[in-house]
Amino acid sequence: MSFSISGKSVIVTGAANGVGLAIARHFVSQGARVMFTDMDEDKLEAEVQAISGDKGDARFFAGDLRERLTLANLLSATIDEFDRVDILVNAARQVLRSDPLNPDDDAFATMLEQNVTTTLRLSQIVARRMIHQASGAEGETVGNGDTIGSIVNLSSIAARRTHPELMSYSVASAALDQLTRSMAVALARHRIRVNAVAIGSVMSASLRNTLKTSADLRSRLIDTTPLGRIGEADEVAEAVQYLASESSSFVTGQILTVDGGRTLVDPMDTPAH
Repeated sequence: MSFSISGKSVIVTGAANGVGLAIARHFVSQGARVMFTDMDEDKLEAEVQAISGDKGDARFFAGDLRERLTLANLLSATIDEFDRVDILVNAARQVLRSDPLNPDDDAFATMLEQNVTTTLRLSQIVARRMIHQASGAEGETVGNGDTIGSIVNLSSIAARRTHPELMSYSVASAALDQLTRSMAVALARHRIRVNAVAIGSVMSASLRNTLKTSADLRSRLIDTTPLGRIGEADEVAEAVQYLASESSSFVTGQILTVDGGRTLVDPMDTPAH
């Protein structure tokens, strides 16, 4: 088996900033044909132009993926550019603080729509395209044991950690993990694998913004992460490549944690039992 994704056609959402951008850049550097997708058209255009000389091929599509028509247009644009789609990376995420006692706080619905519903809808239409590609309608020959496509979702260790101010985000992350497992089972008979990477203590766009307003957060993160540092977005990209490649051909429905060991430790420094 190989970690190679060279020549694969890939959609990466959330590709204008942070981890999504790192994944998209990394995939291009590995020879993939990548559709960078986000709402920030100016940033997308600048990023794609900046890497145009790399091994792979980069294109961009700007739009609000919460709209069903935008999802359909994204898929059509990808097919127009690359003829097919082999890998989908749902890396678009939004992190909002919420008040668990405020019934007028819309963060809960927003988090579910942005981080879960959009992922589900895009995965559904891309999976249908993958199945069509393997049906023989395009004259392809696919072995019975071959994977015809891979979907990788970007999740968070917030699914397993309780922070009241991040309740809505945490619930959405837990829902995304379960969506990953459920879709993996539903799509297994079609030979499409679905996995996720749950990140923590990683320099994402949201963490970078938070560090600007919290002077001691960096040191607290480092102190509570066993590997003693904040992870780089490129390290997440490499984990995503593993799950997208044939090296993980017998892996589906799994949540791979990339957090420097943070979820392994009790924040209490003395036994309390």
